[in-house]
Amino acid sequence: MKIKFWGVRGSIPCPGPNTVKYGGNTACIEIYFADINRRIIIDAGSGIRELGNYLLSDPASNSPVNADIFLSHSHWDHIMGFPFFGPIYIPTTKLRVYGPVTYEDTIKEVIGGQFTYRYFPVRQSELSSDITYIDLKEGCYDLGDGIKLTAKYLNHPVLCLGYRFEYQGKVFCTVYDTEPFQNIFCTDPADPSYDEAIAREGQEAADLANSLVEAFFSNADLIVYDVQYTRNEYESSKVGWGHTSIEYAISSSIRNKVKQVALFHHDPVRTDRQIDELTRRYCNPTDTGSTEIFFAREGMEINL
Repeated sequence: MKIKFWGVRGSIPCPGPNTVKYGGNTACIEIYFADINRRIIIDAGSGIRELGNYLLSDPASNSPVNADIFLSHSHWDHIMGFPFFGPIYIPTTKLRVYGPVTYEDTIKEVIGGQFTYRYFPVRQSELSSDITYIDLKEGCYDLGDGIKLTAKYLNHPVLCLGYRFEYQGKVFCTVYDTEPFQNIFCTDPADPSYDEAIAREGQEAADLANSLVEAFFSNADLIVYDVQYTRNEYESSKVGWGHTSIEYAISSSIRNKVKQVALFHHDPVRTDRQIDELTRRYCNPTDTGSTEIFFAREGMEINL
C-alpha cells in the first residue's frame, strides 16, 4: 500500500504563506495498491481536487479512473471537494462512494445536496461518470483483491466511521474526526443530581467504548489520528467538539503498539511554524520509543 496525503487540515481550507509546508487543503488521503492497480480514496475534502488533476494528467495513473471513495462522515470539510474532482465529469470514470448515514438521508442525497443550482452550477444528474453510492455501517467487509476493510463508529457530533484496511499482512487505519468517549452523567457528589450507580455505569460505558476504538487500531502499521488540539486547548473549551488532543492520540497509539502515527486534521489557525514547534515537543523518538510519530503534510507519501 502506498498512502499519500492530498489534504491534512480540519474545518476549512486555509491556503496562504503560513501553511505552505504542511498544506492548507482539507482531508483527502489516497491509498494505491500498485500490484493490483487498485485505488482507494478516503474523504473528499478540498485536497481531492489536486488528486483529480493528477489522475487526469499523469499517464502513469490508472486511466480511466476507477476508484473507491470512503467518506469518514458528511461534514462539509470532508465532502466539499467532490464537485471539483475532475474525473466525475469524464464518462469513462467509475466510482463507488461509501459513507455513513443516519436514518434521515442516504449518502447519495448527502453528496447530491451540493449539486444544486443554489450552491453549484452542475446538477448531480448531469455528471458524466458512473457513480455508485453505498450507505455504510460499522462492520467487516471484503473489498476483493485480498483487501479487507473494518469500519468502526467513532465519537463525533455526526455519525463518523474510522477505517482499517488490511492487505498482504499490513494494516492502515484512519482515526479522525473523533474524541475520547466521556462519562455523560454527573460525577460530582456535591451536585444534587449526582447518583453514584449511574455515574459508575456511565464511566464503565465510556471506558468500554474507548477500549473498542483502541482495539480497532491496535498493532497497526500506520494510523492517521485526529490531533486538532493540544490537551490545554481541548480541556479549556473544545470538549464535545469531536476532536482529539495530541497528547491522547500519542499515548493511546503507543499503548496499542502502533508502528507509525501520522498526526492529522490540523487546526486551520495552526501555522507551519507552530507545527514545527509541536513536532519538536511531541515527536522526539526518545519519548515515543518504537512508535514513530510525525505531523502529516500535503504531498507526504508512505509505503507499507
